[in-house]
Amino acid sequence: MRLDGKVAVITGAAAGIGVAYARRFLAEGARVVIADVVDPVPAAEKLEAAEHVLAVRTDVSDAAAVRAMVDAAVTRFGRVDVLVNNAAVFATLRPQRFDEIPDAEWDRVMAVNVKGVWNCARAVAPVMRAQRGGRIVNVASAIVAKGTAMLLHYVTSKGAVVAMTRALARELGPDGITVNAVAPGLILSDTVQANPAITDFQVDAIMRARSLKREAFPEDVEGAVVFLASDDSAFMSGQTLVVDGGSVFSTL
Repeated sequence: MRLDGKVAVITGAAAGIGVAYARRFLAEGARVVIADVVDPVPAAEKLEAAEHVLAVRTDVSDAAAVRAMVDAAVTRFGRVDVLVNNAAVFATLRPQRFDEIPDAEWDRVMAVNVKGVWNCARAVAPVMRAQRGGRIVNVASAIVAKGTAMLLHYVTSKGAVVAMTRALARELGPDGITVNAVAPGLILSDTVQANPAITDFQVDAIMRARSLKREAFPEDVEGAVVFLASDDSAFMSGQTLVVDGGSVFSTL
């Protein structure tokens, strides 16, 4: 029960890897706020210990909506100890050359994957500062170290998350707030598996590069997120923890 008594906000948690994080956080003793642009109520109702879950429909690219979500969390649970910035545009993307990416798609990826992280961090910062502590866990991607082609907007957005993690760690450290990132490899969540286009073009190369020659699923990365959200990582900030089956060895 490494998160016993903690209150965690997890974005992008109505499906895919986000709902797996929520389930694990509940098992670790946390009370969890599920935020998603898709209605998160059905996901919340399926979780064990649903009485410890608050579902809030939120578009993280909308600063006002994010502030309302944090206000709802504080109203329900009284505090926010952990923010997991998981919401991202990925599973619905189609690999394509960088010069063929539509402007609207580029803008949406940046609005959610980059601005969304910023919006959520600045919304929880006053609450965590008042508490003199907190944990922010940003979900980046090991794809940043690989520079995978045909997904320039996604790779660029996750590179920004790594950079933002470092800068936020400097700014929020004096307030007792740690900011770290987890960088998974390709995780076969239900939402990712629903779009073969996003997996098939890179799966062979990914498998060849991995030290551990198997597919990865949400349970392979959720423990790392719990570690970064818990007191076990209390003297760690500005770091990016790669969880990709031993493909990327360099630090991000």
